[in-house]
This record gives sequence, C-alpha cells and structure tokens, in this order.
Amino acid sequence: SRYYREVLPGEIVKISRHDVQTLDVVQRPERDPSAFCIFEYVYFARPDSIFEGQMVYSVRRRCGQQLAIEAPVEADLVSTVPESATPAALGYAQKCGLPYVEVLCKNRYVGRTFIQPNMRLRQLGVAKKFGVLSDNFKGKRVVIIDDSIVRGNTISPIIKLLRESGAKEVHIRVASPPIRFPCYMGINIPTKEELIANRPEFRDLANYIGADSVVYLSVEGLVSSVQESIKERQENSPKSQKSFIGKIGHCTACLTGEYPVELEW
Repeated sequence: SRYYREVLPGEIVKISRHDVQTLDVVQRPERDPSAFCIFEYVYFARPDSIFEGQMVYSVRRRCGQQLAIEAPVEADLVSTVPESATPAALGYAQKCGLPYVEVLCKNRYVGRTFIQPNMRLRQLGVAKKFGVLSDNFKGKRVVIIDDSIVRGNTISPIIKLLRESGAKEVHIRVASPPIRFPCYMGINIPTKEELIANRPEFRDLANYIGADSVVYLSVEGLVSSVQESIKERQENSPKSQKSFIGKIGHCTACLTGEYPVELEW
C-alpha cells in the first residue's frame, strides 16, 4: 500500500524503487518557529491538500466561520464567486444561520482572469466567465464571500453584474486580510503600488468597487483559524512526541510586513 505524508521542513528524503528514507532533518537555527506560507491555506493550495496534518478545505471553512464572528451583516443569503472561496462561504453561512445559495455559475469555456495581460482584458474576462442565476437572488440582500481581493478590479464587474440582475444589496466579506507587502519568498504578488490595500481607493473600498460594505478577516482571525487544530493535536499528542514538536509558526509577511528572515539587499 502507498503511504503519503508531508516532507517536514528541512527534511532530506531519498525516494528509490524500494523505499522512502529520511536521510536527515536539518534543524532551524536557534530552534526558530517554522514559517510556512499562510497564503497556501488562503488561496494557492488545492482544497484537498493536507499541510501540518490538516486539510486546507477545513481551514478555509474555519476562516469563513471566524469571518462571520468578526463581520456579520443583515442579509438574506450567502454566496461566493465560484469556486475557490466556497469552503469559506459555507463556513460563514453556517455560523450566521443564513442559507448558502449559488448566484453565479462558471462558464467552463473561458480561461483564467488572473493571468490576462492587462486590466481591460481581465475585466472583460470576468463578464464572460460567469453566468447569472438571477432567480436565486432577485430582490434579496446578498453576502459574497471572496478568498482575497488583490487588485480590486475582478470583484467590481461581478458586483455590477449582480446588481443589474436584481440583487437588492451586495455585501463583500473577504476570508483573508488585505495583502499590503510584496513577497520575497518566491510568490508572485503584484507590486506594492498595484495592491488595492495600499491605494487611496482603499479608504472607501466599498464605494470604489460598488458594494454596500466590505470587511476583511483580521490577521489574528486568520492565524487562529490556521493554528487551532494544530494546537489541539499537539496538546493531545503522546508525551514521547512532545520533544519533537516545534513552535508553530507561519509567514504572514505579505499581510504584516514582518518577514521570517532578514532581507539582504
């Protein structure tokens, strides 16, 4: 039988035809906590991925639940832009006691908008990318859960589309904190100037993107959603394993500007 598990930070693994061997685990200097990219949980990873012993889908659902605690709103239904934020939207809906309803369906014949070369093409892409399930939300107050708003120009045409199709109110809730800083660890995040959180429009973001309200998850809320079950598992682990457990750590540099290593230029 095949057995899959994560490669530990600093672990050197030899995979041969016969077996899988751990050759060494390189210790971190001063036993610093690890700095696993928190955005893997928010956006990059597949929902069925397992990191640090937990499924990404479950973490995203917890982020949605936490967002409902931090930013509830008077509304009739909860939905999402399909489908990366679905787990967070289900968590939000469950915690608020509101129904989760689909308001958009994906047009499977159109490519990704994130990689379109310019803004106009990205916005056109959005309009072609989704069909509107207007019967589901006409005359209703809608909460749309998104996983992240990076530039702010993808959500705008979606809000417009929903309003034109009969939504009474459109509230945006973002299941991650605003990205404010560049990543120097190899993730291709746009320049500081392109990030909506650093632009003057951010001061009145709801008005800028055409929403009735916009609230992001707090950094503390994200970190607690990610670390909750890791801590539980550590507390319940046998005494013999306690010495192997490192301090829990995640890189939040793109959100806080606190980088896990000193930058050398």
